[in-house]
Amino acid sequence: MEQLNQGRAMLYNFLSGLFARELNAERLSQLTAPDSKAFWQQLSSDPALKQAAKLMEQKLQSIAWMQDRDKALLELAADFCGLFLVGSKQSASPYAGLYLQADEDVTLFGEQHQQMLAFLQRSQLQLSGDFPEPADHLAVILAYQAHLCLSASASTQQEFLQECLLSWLEPFCQRVTECDRGGFYAALARLTLAFVQSDAEWLKGAAAH
Repeated sequence: MEQLNQGRAMLYNFLSGLFARELNAERLSQLTAPDSKAFWQQLSSDPALKQAAKLMEQKLQSIAWMQDRDKALLELAADFCGLFLVGSKQSASPYAGLYLQADEDVTLFGEQHQQMLAFLQRSQLQLSGDFPEPADHLAVILAYQAHLCLSASASTQQEFLQECLLSWLEPFCQRVTECDRGGFYAALARLTLAFVQSDAEWLKGAAAH
């Protein structure tokens, strides 16, 4: 069970990192190196993740194989900025509060931000100084779930997942799919949703025992 939870935590952290910052050349090389094959094969061995994992791997490989890889990474960085950093009709803001607050005049650093800060403080964690984002950013929530994988009961993990992630993840991922012209972040969103939904089902069974 410990090994399984470590694997779950690793995948949550992996997804968190890709939503936190633009993909750079070093990270791309790591994710497309020959020794990364085992990671992608393991993901693809799960029927719930197979299609999403294969699509994600194909997207990464297609970028790595491009003749002008630096240009491809710049275009990917532009996609990241347009989707997640610029609030516009063509963006997919990665903040829980923007999907969960009923008010028309939604603001950042609102109720969901305060809720996540409380979770972090309760676990004696804090936001990194080089990540100046509200605490209800998807990357923060995924990273906190990774922490819970190694420190909390299945029922606690399930409760957090349902309340703080699954309550808004699907409409966010739909928005990414609609707005992402390059397709990489649409693939990432698809993999994230597939994994979180699959993990929630597993936690339901684990919490019942």
